[in-house]
Amino acid sequence: MLKIRVAACSEQGARANNEDAIVAHENGPGWYAVLADGAGGHRNGAEAARRAVHRMQTSLGDATLPWRPELLTGAVLAAHDDVRRGVEGTGRDRMHTTVVALCVDAQRNFALWTHVGDSRLYRLRDGQIDTITQDDSVVQMLIEAGLLTPEQAEDHPHKNHLVAALGIEDELHPHTTSPQPLQDGDVFLLCSDGWWGSAGDTLIHDTLRAAASPDDWLASMRAVIEERGLPDQDNFSAIALWVGEPALAVAAEAPADAAGTATDETAVDSGPVPLEEEEEDESTRRMPL
Repeated sequence: MLKIRVAACSEQGARANNEDAIVAHENGPGWYAVLADGAGGHRNGAEAARRAVHRMQTSLGDATLPWRPELLTGAVLAAHDDVRRGVEGTGRDRMHTTVVALCVDAQRNFALWTHVGDSRLYRLRDGQIDTITQDDSVVQMLIEAGLLTPEQAEDHPHKNHLVAALGIEDELHPHTTSPQPLQDGDVFLLCSDGWWGSAGDTLIHDTLRAAASPDDWLASMRAVIEERGLPDQDNFSAIALWVGEPALAVAAEAPADAAGTATDETAVDSGPVPLEEEEEDESTRRMPL
Protein backbone atom coordinates (compact mmCIF):
# COMPACT_ATOMS: atom_id res chain seq x y z
CA MET A 1 0.00 0.00 0.00
CA LEU A 2 1.30 3.45 -0.91
CA LYS A 3 2.55 5.66 1.92
CA ILE A 4 0.69 8.94 2.40
CA ARG A 5 2.15 12.00 4.12
CA VAL A 6 0.14 15.15 4.79
CA ALA A 7 0.80 18.66 6.09
CA ALA A 8 -1.37 21.77 6.33
CA CYS A 9 -1.29 25.40 7.38
CA SER A 10 -3.62 28.38 7.41
CA GLU A 11 -2.40 31.96 7.87
CA GLN A 12 -4.29 35.20 8.46
CA GLY A 13 -2.15 37.38 6.22
CA ALA A 14 -2.96 41.09 6.39
CA ARG A 15 -6.68 40.55 6.98
CA ALA A 16 -8.54 41.35 10.18
CA ASN A 17 -9.50 37.68 10.61
CA ASN A 18 -8.99 34.33 8.92
CA GLU A 19 -11.92 33.23 6.76
CA ASP A 20 -10.27 30.05 5.49
CA ALA A 21 -11.01 26.62 6.99
CA ILE A 22 -9.16 23.33 6.46
CA VAL A 23 -9.23 19.70 7.53
CA ALA A 24 -7.27 16.58 6.55
CA HIS A 25 -7.84 13.18 8.08
CA GLU A 26 -7.48 9.46 7.54
CA ASN A 27 -10.39 7.18 6.74
CA GLY A 28 -9.20 3.57 6.78
CA PRO A 29 -6.62 3.13 4.01
CA GLY A 30 -7.46 6.55 2.61
CA TRP A 31 -7.10 10.25 3.32
CA TYR A 32 -9.46 13.12 2.65
CA ALA A 33 -8.57 16.80 2.63
CA VAL A 34 -10.92 19.78 2.41
CA LEU A 35 -10.20 23.50 2.11
CA ALA A 36 -12.75 26.32 2.04
CA ASP A 37 -12.25 30.06 1.56
CA GLY A 38 -15.17 32.10 2.85
CA ALA A 39 -16.49 35.32 1.36
CA GLY A 40 -18.62 37.99 2.98
CA GLY A 41 -18.46 40.95 5.32
CA HIS A 42 -18.71 40.91 9.11
CA ARG A 43 -17.04 37.49 9.40
CA ASN A 44 -19.81 35.78 7.48
CA GLY A 45 -17.13 34.26 5.26
CA ALA A 46 -15.50 32.52 8.21
CA GLU A 47 -18.87 31.09 9.22
CA ALA A 48 -19.55 29.88 5.68
CA ALA A 49 -16.14 28.19 5.41
CA ARG A 50 -16.53 26.48 8.78
CA ARG A 51 -19.97 25.21 7.89
CA ALA A 52 -18.77 23.83 4.56
CA VAL A 53 -15.73 22.05 6.00
CA HIS A 54 -17.73 20.66 8.94
CA ARG A 55 -20.31 19.12 6.57
CA MET A 56 -17.66 17.78 4.19
CA GLN A 57 -15.75 16.28 7.12
CA THR A 58 -18.87 14.52 8.37
CA SER A 59 -19.77 13.18 4.92
CA LEU A 60 -16.29 11.95 3.98
CA GLY A 61 -15.24 10.80 7.44
CA ASP A 62 -18.33 8.60 7.85
CA ALA A 63 -18.19 7.20 4.32
CA THR A 64 -17.53 3.55 3.61
CA LEU A 65 -14.69 3.18 1.13
CA PRO A 66 -14.19 3.09 -1.78
CA TRP A 67 -15.11 6.71 -2.30
CA ARG A 68 -17.30 7.38 -5.34
CA PRO A 69 -17.78 10.56 -7.40
CA GLU A 70 -21.47 10.76 -6.50
CA LEU A 71 -20.56 10.66 -2.80
CA LEU A 72 -18.14 13.54 -3.23
CA THR A 73 -20.63 15.58 -5.24
CA GLY A 74 -23.32 14.85 -2.67
CA ALA A 75 -21.02 16.03 0.13
CA VAL A 76 -20.50 19.36 -1.63
CA LEU A 77 -24.22 19.83 -2.22
CA ALA A 78 -24.93 19.01 1.44
CA ALA A 79 -22.32 21.60 2.45
CA HIS A 80 -23.97 24.08 0.08
CA ASP A 81 -27.32 23.49 1.83
CA ASP A 82 -25.69 24.00 5.24
CA VAL A 83 -24.27 27.35 4.16
CA ARG A 84 -27.67 28.37 2.81
CA ARG A 85 -29.33 27.40 6.09
CA GLY A 86 -26.77 29.51 7.92
CA VAL A 87 -27.94 32.54 5.97
CA GLU A 88 -31.62 31.80 6.55
CA GLY A 89 -31.24 30.92 10.23
CA THR A 90 -29.12 33.88 11.33
CA GLY A 91 -30.34 36.66 9.09
CA ARG A 92 -26.93 36.93 7.42
CA ASP A 93 -27.42 38.38 3.96
CA ARG A 94 -24.01 37.66 2.47
CA MET A 95 -22.34 34.34 3.14
CA HIS A 96 -20.55 32.25 0.54
CA THR A 97 -17.49 30.02 0.34
CA THR A 98 -15.35 28.17 -2.14
CA VAL A 99 -14.44 24.54 -1.53
CA VAL A 100 -11.89 22.10 -2.88
CA ALA A 101 -11.70 18.50 -1.66
CA LEU A 102 -9.44 15.55 -2.39
CA CYS A 103 -9.93 11.86 -1.55
CA VAL A 104 -7.01 9.45 -1.89
CA ASP A 105 -7.39 5.67 -1.60
CA ALA A 106 -3.90 4.30 -0.93
CA GLN A 107 -5.06 0.69 -1.05
CA ARG A 108 -6.89 0.84 -4.37
CA ASN A 109 -4.45 3.42 -5.77
CA PHE A 110 -6.80 6.12 -6.98
CA ALA A 111 -7.73 9.71 -6.17
CA LEU A 112 -10.75 11.81 -6.94
CA TRP A 113 -11.47 15.44 -6.29
CA THR A 114 -14.05 18.18 -6.58
CA HIS A 115 -14.18 21.95 -6.33
CA VAL A 116 -16.39 25.02 -6.57
CA GLY A 117 -14.98 28.55 -6.81
CA ASP A 118 -11.33 29.54 -7.13
CA SER A 119 -9.65 27.46 -4.43
CA ARG A 120 -7.41 25.12 -6.38
CA LEU A 121 -6.03 21.61 -6.49
CA TYR A 122 -2.62 21.12 -8.10
CA ARG A 123 -1.21 17.72 -8.95
CA LEU A 124 2.53 17.48 -9.58
CA ARG A 125 3.81 14.33 -11.27
CA ASP A 126 7.34 13.48 -12.40
CA GLY A 127 8.52 16.88 -11.24
CA GLN A 128 6.01 18.85 -13.30
CA ILE A 129 2.61 20.44 -12.63
CA ASP A 130 0.24 18.39 -14.77
CA THR A 131 -3.19 19.21 -13.31
CA ILE A 132 -4.77 22.39 -12.01
CA THR A 133 -8.48 22.80 -11.39
CA GLN A 134 -10.20 25.47 -13.48
CA ASP A 135 -11.47 28.43 -11.44
CA ASP A 136 -15.15 29.36 -11.38
CA SER A 137 -14.30 33.00 -12.03
CA VAL A 138 -14.96 35.82 -14.47
CA VAL A 139 -11.36 35.94 -15.67
CA GLN A 140 -11.26 32.17 -16.27
CA MET A 141 -14.34 32.50 -18.47
CA LEU A 142 -12.62 35.31 -20.39
CA ILE A 143 -9.48 33.18 -20.79
CA GLU A 144 -11.50 30.24 -22.09
CA ALA A 145 -13.29 32.55 -24.52
CA GLY A 146 -9.95 33.77 -25.85
CA LEU A 147 -10.59 37.33 -24.67
CA LEU A 148 -7.85 37.36 -22.03
CA THR A 149 -4.43 35.79 -21.60
CA PRO A 150 -3.35 34.20 -18.29
CA GLU A 151 -0.82 37.01 -17.92
CA GLN A 152 -3.50 39.68 -18.38
CA ALA A 153 -5.71 37.87 -15.88
CA GLU A 154 -3.18 38.40 -13.09
CA ASP A 155 -3.91 42.14 -12.97
CA HIS A 156 -7.53 42.12 -14.11
CA PRO A 157 -9.79 44.29 -11.90
CA HIS A 158 -12.34 41.44 -11.63
CA LYS A 159 -9.88 38.64 -11.02
CA ASN A 160 -11.51 37.81 -7.67
CA HIS A 161 -15.08 37.79 -8.93
CA LEU A 162 -16.58 34.31 -8.75
CA VAL A 163 -19.38 32.86 -10.84
CA ALA A 164 -20.06 29.93 -8.48
CA ALA A 165 -19.69 29.32 -4.73
CA LEU A 166 -21.41 27.43 -1.94
CA GLY A 167 -24.30 29.44 -0.53
CA ILE A 168 -25.46 31.10 -3.75
CA GLU A 169 -29.15 31.02 -4.66
CA ASP A 170 -28.54 29.45 -8.07
CA GLU A 171 -28.22 25.74 -8.72
CA LEU A 172 -24.73 24.44 -7.93
CA HIS A 173 -22.67 22.14 -10.17
CA PRO A 174 -19.53 20.86 -8.42
CA HIS A 175 -16.62 19.88 -10.69
CA THR A 176 -16.08 16.29 -9.60
CA THR A 177 -13.67 13.92 -11.34
CA SER A 178 -13.92 10.22 -11.93
CA PRO A 179 -11.38 8.09 -10.00
CA GLN A 180 -7.87 8.94 -11.25
CA PRO A 181 -5.01 6.39 -10.97
CA LEU A 182 -2.26 7.23 -8.50
CA GLN A 183 1.43 7.00 -9.24
CA ASP A 184 4.17 6.60 -6.66
CA GLY A 185 5.56 10.11 -6.29
CA ASP A 186 2.34 12.04 -6.98
CA VAL A 187 2.05 15.29 -5.06
CA PHE A 188 -1.19 17.18 -4.41
CA LEU A 189 -1.64 20.74 -3.18
CA LEU A 190 -5.00 22.20 -2.16
CA CYS A 191 -4.81 25.96 -1.66
CA SER A 192 -6.88 29.12 -1.38
CA ASP A 193 -6.48 32.00 -3.81
CA GLY A 194 -4.48 33.86 -1.19
CA TRP A 195 -1.86 31.10 -1.47
CA TRP A 196 -1.69 30.41 -5.19
CA GLY A 197 -2.16 34.09 -6.06
CA SER A 198 0.85 35.06 -3.93
CA ALA A 199 3.03 32.02 -4.56
CA GLY A 200 2.50 31.38 -8.27
CA ASP A 201 3.05 28.16 -10.21
CA THR A 202 6.82 28.61 -10.50
CA LEU A 203 7.32 28.81 -6.74
CA ILE A 204 5.01 25.83 -6.16
CA HIS A 205 7.11 23.77 -8.55
CA ASP A 206 10.57 24.96 -7.57
CA THR A 207 10.15 24.65 -3.80
CA LEU A 208 9.03 21.04 -4.22
CA ARG A 209 12.35 20.17 -5.84
CA ALA A 210 14.25 20.93 -2.64
CA ALA A 211 11.69 19.75 -0.06
CA ALA A 212 12.25 16.64 2.07
CA SER A 213 8.69 16.47 3.40
CA PRO A 214 5.25 18.04 2.94
CA ASP A 215 5.94 20.23 5.99
CA ASP A 216 9.21 21.48 4.43
CA TRP A 217 7.43 22.24 1.18
CA LEU A 218 4.66 24.29 2.80
CA ALA A 219 7.16 26.07 5.05
CA SER A 220 9.27 27.11 2.05
CA MET A 221 6.30 28.54 0.20
CA ARG A 222 4.92 30.22 3.31
CA ALA A 223 8.27 31.89 3.98
CA VAL A 224 8.36 33.42 0.50
CA ILE A 225 4.77 34.68 0.78
CA GLU A 226 5.52 36.25 4.16
CA GLU A 227 8.78 37.76 2.86
CA ARG A 228 6.91 39.54 0.11
CA GLY A 229 4.82 41.24 2.79
CA LEU A 230 2.03 42.39 0.49
CA PRO A 231 -0.02 45.08 2.28
CA ASP A 232 -3.27 43.50 1.08
CA GLN A 233 -2.19 39.87 1.60
CA ASP A 234 -5.29 37.70 1.78
CA ASN A 235 -5.65 34.76 4.16
CA PHE A 236 -3.49 32.00 2.69
CA SER A 237 -4.02 28.32 3.38
CA ALA A 238 -2.80 25.05 1.90
CA ILE A 239 -2.84 21.28 2.39
CA ALA A 240 -0.04 19.17 0.91
CA LEU A 241 -0.44 15.43 0.35
CA TRP A 242 2.46 13.28 -0.84
CA VAL A 243 1.98 9.80 -2.27
CA GLY A 244 4.95 7.46 -1.82
CA GLU A 245 8.32 9.14 -2.40
CA PRO A 246 8.05 12.33 -4.49
CA ALA A 247 11.79 12.94 -3.98
CA LEU A 248 12.50 10.04 -6.33
CA ALA A 249 10.38 11.63 -9.04
CA VAL A 250 12.20 14.98 -8.93
CA ALA A 251 15.69 13.76 -7.99
CA ALA A 252 17.04 14.35 -11.49
CA GLU A 253 16.02 18.02 -11.31
CA ALA A 254 16.83 18.76 -7.67
CA PRO A 255 20.06 20.56 -6.74
CA ALA A 256 22.86 18.28 -5.54
CA ASP A 257 22.78 19.71 -2.01
CA ALA A 258 19.00 19.55 -1.67
CA ALA A 259 18.76 15.85 -0.84
CA GLY A 260 17.22 15.08 2.54
CA THR A 261 15.91 12.23 4.59
CA ALA A 262 12.17 11.81 4.40
CA THR A 263 10.36 12.55 7.63
CA ASP A 264 7.84 10.30 9.28
CA GLU A 265 4.26 10.50 8.11
CA THR A 266 2.59 13.64 9.38
CA ALA A 267 -1.02 13.39 10.49
CA VAL A 268 -3.10 16.53 10.20
CA ASP A 269 -6.31 16.52 12.16
CA SER A 270 -8.07 19.77 12.87
CA GLY A 271 -10.88 17.92 14.65
CA PRO A 272 -14.53 18.87 14.21
CA VAL A 273 -14.93 22.36 12.84
CA PRO A 274 -16.88 24.49 15.38
CA LEU A 275 -19.85 26.54 14.26
CA GLU A 276 -19.83 29.08 17.08
CA GLU A 277 -20.66 32.69 16.41
CA GLU A 278 -17.79 35.20 16.26
CA GLU A 279 -17.61 38.89 17.01
CA GLU A 280 -18.28 40.87 13.86
CA ASP A 281 -15.84 43.24 12.20
CA GLU A 282 -15.98 45.48 9.18
CA SER A 283 -13.86 43.41 6.78
CA THR A 284 -15.41 42.43 3.47
CA ARG A 285 -13.97 39.75 1.22
CA ARG A 286 -14.64 39.04 -2.45
CA MET A 287 -18.12 37.96 -3.42
CA PRO A 288 -19.50 35.95 -6.36
CA LEU A 289 -21.33 37.80 -9.05
